Amino acid sequence: FDLKRFAIHDGPGVRTTVFLKGCPLSCAWCHNPESRAREPEPRRGLAARTGLPVAPAAGVGGMSASGGDGAAADDLIGRVVTARSVLDVVRRDRVFYDESGGGMTLSGGEPLVQPDFAAALLQGAKAEGISTAVDTCGAVSWRHFEAALAHTDLFLFDLKLVDRDEHVEWVGIDPALIRENLERLLGCGAAVRIRVPLIPDVTDTDANLAALARLAAGLRGVRALDLLPYNPAGEHKADRLGIEGRLPKRATQPPAELERIRRHFNDLQIPVSFGGS
Repeated sequence: FDLKRFAIHDGPGVRTTVFLKGCPLSCAWCHNPESRAREPEPRRGLAARTGLPVAPAAGVGGMSASGGDGAAADDLIGRVVTARSVLDVVRRDRVFYDESGGGMTLSGGEPLVQPDFAAALLQGAKAEGISTAVDTCGAVSWRHFEAALAHTDLFLFDLKLVDRDEHVEWVGIDPALIRENLERLLGCGAAVRIRVPLIPDVTDTDANLAALARLAAGLRGVRALDLLPYNPAGEHKADRLGIEGRLPKRATQPPAELERIRRHFNDLQIPVSFGGS
């Protein structure tokens, strides 16, 4: 449903981020609410941009490609495309990947909801010497991770809430599968960065931050932990899509709040930073 060139917060270096539709979660603060449904859907007022060429047999449109070119977007969010057409856009910026240590990141939604397409993109990029990353919520079958493992250089793995009841309330599912997949990834020796979205009064509470710090301290092999200050962009998208939000309007945390949050992770034996990398 989107393709963002020159991204700098979706893994190391300069990257092209490919956003795939479909997500098993229903986070109250969803940053990309247009990604939840697996299939293309009516735009309902979301501003259209130009996009990748549609696969000849698909006949659906609406996928945008920031910085790209192609067919005009129409009234649908999401477009059926081929892996080759996506990689045609990704390879345009190879010189920037080489100079910065960047590459291609798959995001969403949850990109591993589409395991075959995700694997085709990852394998295609790696075959051309382009580094790969997967931004995942972790809430998919392990076999979906297995399809991506051999072709993924880095997993950006979201952790949101530790308490089961809070996780069910705000995210929509029990967190057991997410933690199991994280532990299995680390056990396989995969490169993993944990990412914590800081949602005011939900995930950035002292109780949840302390629990997340304890959880991270007990994991072996985590490369780093990224704290992601609240971004209200999802609120604006939801308004334009006509989706009623479950949370009141929020602002990003001020510096004093970010310092309070950072203190919870002072004793971790891994790098901790604000924002992606």
